Amino acid sequence: MAQAFSHEVLSGSTNGLGIKVTGTATGSSVTVHTAIAGTTSRDELWLWAYNDDADGETRTLAIEFGGTTDPDNVIRTPVAARAGLVPILVGHPLRNTLVVKAFADEANDVILYGHVNRVTVS
Repeated sequence: MAQAFSHEVLSGSTNGLGIKVTGTATGSSVTVHTAIAGTTSRDELWLWAYNDDADGETRTLAIEFGGTTDPDNVIRTPVAARAGLVPILVGHPLRNTLVVKAFADEANDVILYGHVNRVTVS
């Protein structure tokens, strides 16, 4: 089997720009990325968060992996205010159109940046 590698923007991003986390609960979460279809190819997700809270409050970011069951599908991470880009996921493999979503404990303070390394198997 041959493998091809490509560097892709997050599907929830516009032209590679940050994704503002506007939701504060599962029902209002924003889509970060939808993984490549199939079970042989994969997307390796690299994700960083920036918290621009004006009051200097640490915000809790929740990442949902293909579902909303807590803790099975949800990872929560504190993101300190104005501490630069905080690594959230470092090369986490995804496939089979798994949808990754995010919400935070306050709307519009956390912005997500990232990319996927797509590994296509043919």
